[in-house]
Amino acid sequence: MVTTADVKALREATGAGVMDAKRALEEASGDFEAAKAIIQQQGLASAAKRADRETNQGIVTAYTHPAGKGGGRIGAMVELNCETDFVARTDEFQELAREVAMQVAAMNPSVVSSDELSDDIEGDAEQLVLLNQTSIRDSSRTIGDMVQDAIAKTGENIRVTRFSRFEIGG
Repeated sequence: MVTTADVKALREATGAGVMDAKRALEEASGDFEAAKAIIQQQGLASAAKRADRETNQGIVTAYTHPAGKGGGRIGAMVELNCETDFVARTDEFQELAREVAMQVAAMNPSVVSSDELSDDIEGDAEQLVLLNQTSIRDSSRTIGDMVQDAIAKTGENIRVTRFSRFEIGG
């Protein structure tokens, strides 16, 4: 038997709707982790359907790393786009943009996606491609996974459009 508390907990963990959470719990016979996996699979499938939608809204976020005495020696700017201004103003979307900007400052990727890799860029794609990099804050996920999770939660296409990294003396 699926309880209201179970549905609420799954919704909070995944951002899924009430009925989606209830169906996933019923399908998983009440197993919370299995239901969470079902929701994630559904989210990835729906994210693929949204991939062609235009992303004309979003935000530009800047991050300055407070390293050492003077601080501010490394910084990054990231453009994160979505479909509507409504989603761009949510705390979750803005937090994603901040996480991506911190990743850029820390890991210095060369390109956003694998599509942008050219033959003259040498190195490991996991290090060069922002979306392939393991998150500096959660080693179990890549930046691409974080974007896909946000797509599943918001119901909108989300895209990291571009970034710049700045380093004093670098």
